[in-house]
Amino acid sequence: MKEDEINDELYEHHRIDVDPGQELLRLDKFLMDKLPNTTRNKVQDAIKDGFVLVNDQNTKSNYKVRPNDVITVSLPEPPSDTDVVPEDIPLNIVHEDDDILVVNKEPGMVVHPAYQNWSGTLVNALAYHFQNLPTMTGNDGRPGLVHRIDKDTSGLLVIAKTEKAMTSLAKQFFDHSIERTYYALIWGEPVEEKGTIDVNLGRSLKDRRITTAFPEGDFGRVAITHYEVIKTLRYVSLIKCNLETGRTHQIRAHMKYLGHPLFNDTTYGGDRILKGTTFTKYKQFVDNCFKLLPRQALHAKSLGFVHPTTNKFVQFDSEIPNDLQTVIDKWENYVNTVD
Repeated sequence: MKEDEINDELYEHHRIDVDPGQELLRLDKFLMDKLPNTTRNKVQDAIKDGFVLVNDQNTKSNYKVRPNDVITVSLPEPPSDTDVVPEDIPLNIVHEDDDILVVNKEPGMVVHPAYQNWSGTLVNALAYHFQNLPTMTGNDGRPGLVHRIDKDTSGLLVIAKTEKAMTSLAKQFFDHSIERTYYALIWGEPVEEKGTIDVNLGRSLKDRRITTAFPEGDFGRVAITHYEVIKTLRYVSLIKCNLETGRTHQIRAHMKYLGHPLFNDTTYGGDRILKGTTFTKYKQFVDNCFKLLPRQALHAKSLGFVHPTTNKFVQFDSEIPNDLQTVIDKWENYVNTVD
């Protein structure tokens, strides 16, 4: 099961200098022989996601490894050290019972320790406040986590406190039955007030830190985002998005594909003026908004799922954070006062 977000930095795990006498062999088969405790599916997924480079270039599983090729396998986390250091970091707890915990993550907080972010994360805080949280298979060093959101995205996350809860929530995420609603401020006004973006997403073939759309469906994985315009503000719009899948940077990449990047999203081109006038005052206004909201304008507003013990559907909501609400208010005031 894929998680929502993946850290931008990659850490080299393996470097293989191919022997000069190597016979031509498919890349996936070659790596299966070289890497311990792996499967063909895992290798193929890693190649597809851009974690495997041959001579510093992305390639496909059927690439024929040649003599003197240099193959690197890089992943978001370092190759070892999964210990989590408990840290006394306050948590904004929306709900807690014996099975689950729902927290409202502040913008700027990384969800779990990883390369260049070993401390100050949500998981460090969880390890301090809670003992013996379960860990999902293949998710070592991330106790309680069944999903995540970007460092600079604010909003709700559900944490599993028991093995039973983790199994139940993991299955619901896998089945795409979790209801996740995000609010986003985007550049421009979509032609359709409601719509569904059903376009494959995958690692960019040019930059592995970026998720890109593959409308032909030849690369990437199925990704589906339903959106609805809540409010139009001439040059920007407030929208809500419901995720049917949970791909890396899904909303950010899908809105970029639609031609409406998130406001101040530096990774996807939203950190410059994309709509509006050339007047100096307008530029000053937008720059001021960027300073007030120094991150992508995205908030995970609500979560709904079947409770693992009661088997009843539960839903949790959160307020739009101050930085995003302040910028929305400023845009409302701007369009109401400027001709």
